[in-house]
Amino acid sequence: MAVQVGYRTLLQAFRVQASGRDGVCRLAAASSCSRQYVFSGKGSPSLLNGHGAVTRHYSSDSKEDLRVRHLDGEDAGIVVVGINRPKAKNAISKNLVKMMFEVVEDVKKNNKVRSVIICSLVPGIFCAGADLKERAKMHQSEVGPFVSKARALITELGNLPVPTIAAIDGAALGGGLEMALACDIRITSNTAKLGLVEAKLGIIPGAGGTQRLPRVIGVSLAKELIFAARVVDGAEACRLGLSSHSVEQNESGDAAYLRALELAREFNPQGPIAIRMAKLAINQGIEVDLSTGLAIEEACYAQVIPTKDRLEGLSAFKEKRRPHFKGE
Repeated sequence: MAVQVGYRTLLQAFRVQASGRDGVCRLAAASSCSRQYVFSGKGSPSLLNGHGAVTRHYSSDSKEDLRVRHLDGEDAGIVVVGINRPKAKNAISKNLVKMMFEVVEDVKKNNKVRSVIICSLVPGIFCAGADLKERAKMHQSEVGPFVSKARALITELGNLPVPTIAAIDGAALGGGLEMALACDIRITSNTAKLGLVEAKLGIIPGAGGTQRLPRVIGVSLAKELIFAARVVDGAEACRLGLSSHSVEQNESGDAAYLRALELAREFNPQGPIAIRMAKLAINQGIEVDLSTGLAIEEACYAQVIPTKDRLEGLSAFKEKRRPHFKGE
């Protein structure tokens, strides 16, 4: 019987840090009861760097703000989410938040997705942060709820069960960097600009920046960057550990995206349930003490034991061939 990976169930279980190894294992086992969903969106064919893709549009007043491509062929399972608000420098608006929520929900329901790349379709910009022109028109009572919704979106992005890669080929400032920080991996071009610059506006990062940046680069450095509202380039971001790779920008301005695609292709052949469980074990384990973390790892490992993928991996090793995982 195929094991359905109930990521949300397991996530909630570990969030409460159940006491004792047996308790954690029982909570993890409960995840196998979660329901599997199938994505049913329709799309039109397009091309992306010579590879087939399906573009999916989401209901909104500005349908071009976000373009989602499900790659096919050997790249099947890779989803590319492209932000496309050139006049607003990809700033985070109410509409963009709504559209990204729809994308996140679709990805969570689609067990065929192997990885997600978030990038920009606007040259020189990843995301300039909050849409301050829109913000200026909001009543004071609207600001808090909007920031809360943006924070919830970025939290949901961080909780996606599959690997997420932020391809930063331009400026990622304020909320744009907070979005990237919620991804598992960040790749920057050497010309990219990154910074949590909210202090310049008399506010603080409000979508997870004060929490995720210290976890990525350390408390002292995070304080320095936030207090100074400092902006660093892609190469410096890599040196600080803010990005995993920094690549020389190319003439087409998509060097970070191309490197992200290479990385997603490395993930693609691996066991999808194994990757989901490894991500969950890492994400939850770093928030607790080592003993609890080891119990979380054991519980996640228990989820892969009864899978067809594990048996396929053993057979492929014995037969000296490449395994063909199905996520079952």
